[in-house]
Amino acid sequence: MNANKWFSAPLFTLCLCILPVWGEGLQSWIDDPLRAQPVQLQGGVTLPDASQVSCMAAVDFSQPLELRDAVDTALCNNLQIRATWAQIKAQSGVLGEARAAYLPTISGSVSRLRNTTTYGSGSREPGTSSTGNQYYGSLNWRLFDFGGRAANREEANQMLLSAIAGHDASLQKTMAAVIQAWFEVATSQAVMTAREQISQLAQQTLDVAQRREQKGASSQDDTLQASTALAKAELNKMRAQGDYLKNLALLKQAMAIDLNTPVSLPPQPERVIPADIHELGRWLKEAEARHPAIQQARAKWLADREKITVTRSEGLPTADLTAHISRNGFPNQGLSTINQTSRDIGITVSIPLFEGFSRNYKIMEARAQAEQSEAQMEETTTQILTDVVKAYADAKTAVGVLTASERLLNAAQASVASAKRRYANSVADILEVLNAQSSLADAQQQRIEAIAQWRSARLSLLANTGILSQLSGTADE
Repeated sequence: MNANKWFSAPLFTLCLCILPVWGEGLQSWIDDPLRAQPVQLQGGVTLPDASQVSCMAAVDFSQPLELRDAVDTALCNNLQIRATWAQIKAQSGVLGEARAAYLPTISGSVSRLRNTTTYGSGSREPGTSSTGNQYYGSLNWRLFDFGGRAANREEANQMLLSAIAGHDASLQKTMAAVIQAWFEVATSQAVMTAREQISQLAQQTLDVAQRREQKGASSQDDTLQASTALAKAELNKMRAQGDYLKNLALLKQAMAIDLNTPVSLPPQPERVIPADIHELGRWLKEAEARHPAIQQARAKWLADREKITVTRSEGLPTADLTAHISRNGFPNQGLSTINQTSRDIGITVSIPLFEGFSRNYKIMEARAQAEQSEAQMEETTTQILTDVVKAYADAKTAVGVLTASERLLNAAQASVASAKRRYANSVADILEVLNAQSSLADAQQQRIEAIAQWRSARLSLLANTGILSQLSGTADE
């Protein structure tokens, strides 16, 4: 048999691998000939809503920071996301190795040798010297292994899915953190604005009281009470400014930017229309099907199940096709004195006979690992579904509170306007005005907290369900 025929089959297989991808570019095929890399690596980082994360354009912090820009900045700067992205690349390599196990391995060597033979002084034989080339080639192709390669490939597939799900979980965690931080800044900004309005209202009341005192229409007690109310309003305003600056620093930290970077948020809408919450069963189904943490745990469990087959097959027989061709000797040997070519081809069957019972314990260990992964998957699923139920209840409550707080704020604003008119016309006393202002401050606080509670509950529901996207917090409708 001609030795060239031994290598025709693998070369033909190699050609079949090359032809379908030739049109996509040779470089792409060189980088990933077995197509082990997932679409995530080819297309770049994407969010659950399939939107692309772009780290090329710099955010202009001189303009009010929109939520989309805050999320993009955080996703591009987060180190955990980079680590999980690298893990996907690593698992792609493992999958490529598992697929490569189905292909033959071919090796060859070329040596330039010089043989010199000399004899002692008493010998009559003349010394000899020869120079020549030595060629050697070998082929190895595993034909049968009781499903070990198939199980190893499936294990690599599942671990790659687990890595992708882990990356999605990191994305969601980072997004949830920066969106929550952005809304906390927006909330503290609204509180600060409300406190400034109350302070201005208290200043207006003090001005009216001072004018009335000058005209003799009221006593000094009214002016003193109005001054006390103004001091209290100024104190609350300063506290609100402190909370705003603190939350702004936490937002910068979540975005992983320099704390000295000037950041401001756009004004928030005064009216918030809550979105439809749907039914609880729908959220539970979405969470079980799409939450990356559940997907990661499920993929890990499936990979550990395949590990049992891999471990078992390692103790079973294997069959390999082997072929060798050599000319002028073999590697690490001297040059043949005559030109000769050696060829051999055969099938090698390897049968493990005894491993000291270690295989039994390895299989036992693999089964226990699969059971542990299954328990972790069920625990993760239960915990996430429980969080969804809690977040759903909080969101339903927040909708009712949001409506009630709006009515309370409207009533308090009307009460302040009426008390100011009555006091200016000497129909009401200063206590009625101050009580109305205090009620308005409380109503504003209740309204702001209701909006924050709704946004937080909605964000928590989306995050716990696993459908959080970049635009989840940009609108409440």
